[in-house]
Amino acid sequence: MSLALRIGFTTSAIAVTVVFAAPAMAQSTPPAGSAAGASTTEQTTTAQPAAAPAEPQPFDLMTSKRMTGDWGGVRTWMDETGIDFSMIYVPVFQQNFYGGNETHNANEFTGDLRINLFLDLDKMKVIPGGFFFIRGKSSYNTGLQRDVGSMSATSYGITAGDEEFFLDKWWYGQHFFEKKLEFRVGKLLTPVDLFDMNAYAGNPWDQFMNQYLNANPTVPHRKSLGAYMKVKPTDWLYFATAAVDADEPNPNECWGKDAAFHGPAHYIGFWEFGVTPTFQTAGGPLPGNYRVGFHYDPRPLPEFRPTNEPTKTHADDVGFYLSFDQLVWRENSDPKDKQGLGLFCRYGFAHQDINRINNFWSVGASYTGLIPTRDKDVLAFGVADANLSDTLRNNRNPLADRETVYELYYAIQVTPWCVISPDLQLIVNPGGNKDAHDALVGGIRAKITL
Repeated sequence: MSLALRIGFTTSAIAVTVVFAAPAMAQSTPPAGSAAGASTTEQTTTAQPAAAPAEPQPFDLMTSKRMTGDWGGVRTWMDETGIDFSMIYVPVFQQNFYGGNETHNANEFTGDLRINLFLDLDKMKVIPGGFFFIRGKSSYNTGLQRDVGSMSATSYGITAGDEEFFLDKWWYGQHFFEKKLEFRVGKLLTPVDLFDMNAYAGNPWDQFMNQYLNANPTVPHRKSLGAYMKVKPTDWLYFATAAVDADEPNPNECWGKDAAFHGPAHYIGFWEFGVTPTFQTAGGPLPGNYRVGFHYDPRPLPEFRPTNEPTKTHADDVGFYLSFDQLVWRENSDPKDKQGLGLFCRYGFAHQDINRINNFWSVGASYTGLIPTRDKDVLAFGVADANLSDTLRNNRNPLADRETVYELYYAIQVTPWCVISPDLQLIVNPGGNKDAHDALVGGIRAKITL
């Protein structure tokens, strides 16, 4: 094998590439019984010289999909090989302008850095159908929830407190039968990745910031050790299930083995059925997702009984949820163009004897490319309503009512690697109490792909 170093100069940059060339194969001997130089197609084909590799393009900060560029072609090679490596930094600034528990000095600069590594072991020709994911994370500060007094986090998923660096999640996965069957095992994150997902309201780094517009609070979501299975017999139908450790005390622990393999065996179960149709219209395809899910929590949890009565627990809790999203109109028929209007809604139910929130719903809309020439910007508005348990109200807190969140954001794609989102949230009855002061929270978030 030979190694060649090519250096290209432009007016704005110096490009360096390393080219590997395989050694030339020895000339084959003509088959017995055939004359040398016979005019068969195989023997008379003249080897064509290999095309020269394309010259590397100068790095352009404004058009690169990553802020740090292609690393001299290394990242392109990784992508083609099946190695997806990404670094994403998400800083957030928020201020409680009005109401809540506190407005004096009620501002917070929070954020996290996530380093993701996904290995497509099938594409790498290591394990057919195999894939592996691991994420490291560093974060700082915890947001405005205490100043607002809300049940919902105003910057959900952005931080996990002050952590220098920790392994956030990891799992190994395996596909079978042309990806009709999938397994995962490891440290799983049930929202965002697996259950109760939503195309327009499910990713706090890109979409809504408030917790209640990204995940259903009646669902006992976890980030802990577990196993997951998904069956997808057709392109428009699937079934997914998982069992995850219910007793993990610290979701930032890498292994969580002390809770998962010692003491009581409590595992939360999830079952979700989904239909994913694409409606063909004159204006182009309109994809949608319609999910219904059930969950089971075996842990004995305290009931909401009057304070003068003995404590009593209730185990084997069950509940269900819905999560729908649908693109209802698009600006053009190009299926790769995301410009258009999408709608979403959620609903969740949990038993009121032991769950603080026993009814929940959210609705909203998201429009991509509303402003001419700003085809990738997103404008979205959502409303979420968390109803507190009647049992809690009757036995513990007569002021218990509901917490309602209104959120509006506009995501501006400054460059392919930088998205800045101004955000405004109105939280009515923070904490779900009737006498709470409504809070107005404003902020700005950036998503930077390094």
